[in-house]
Amino acid sequence: MAESEAPFALLDEAAIAAAPRRDDPYEFAFVEHAIPLAERDGVLADAPRIPDRGSYGLPGLQYGPRFGAAVADLLSPRFRRLVEAKFDLDLSKAPPVIVMMGNTTGHYNEGYAHPDSRHKIVTVLLGFTRAWPYERGRLRVLRSADREDFAFEFAPEFGRMLLFRVSEKSWHGFLPQKGPRMSLQLCFVDSEAYVRKEYLRHRVSAFAKSVPLLRKAIDWAPRIG
Repeated sequence: MAESEAPFALLDEAAIAAAPRRDDPYEFAFVEHAIPLAERDGVLADAPRIPDRGSYGLPGLQYGPRFGAAVADLLSPRFRRLVEAKFDLDLSKAPPVIVMMGNTTGHYNEGYAHPDSRHKIVTVLLGFTRAWPYERGRLRVLRSADREDFAFEFAPEFGRMLLFRVSEKSWHGFLPQKGPRMSLQLCFVDSEAYVRKEYLRHRVSAFAKSVPLLRKAIDWAPRIG
């Protein structure tokens, strides 16, 4: 890394670098404290307010400087190189896209098992939930499309990070549970065109969720993984 490059403002570089890569059931790594707990109150005070269920593109959300510092760390070349080293990949031509969720309603179609789009190369999930006291709703690394067939699970609490290489086997999901559940998803993807498509899709979805009748339809629509 270039000597002139600034260190992370919030991310714990040593903890992320030290997290072992696991290869069963697919390539993933878990970091218990990717952001130190001492930063929790300041970061969450500046986090976006997300009123409805579902995912929202980061460009459509408002947030303060401390949360912005976490985003800047995630979008930095320094973090990209950590991910590249973890999975032995070159992501220099893989643009990032970031979406967030803020809460879950407990509806049956939330947390459905899916392996992620073929346009995604690596997915990074980072928890921003203050506390998750529930047994259900823990994010699961799955062996199949069955949400009970899991190899690993964790509560989506502040600073916890899951990184995985996307493949046809990279199933993940969670059992429905109502509660405030803030998390960020950063994906390195195969083209800028896909980034634009994703942000447009989430802008349209956010508008639909602002209309009561459309929001009700979205809430009960079946999800296809």
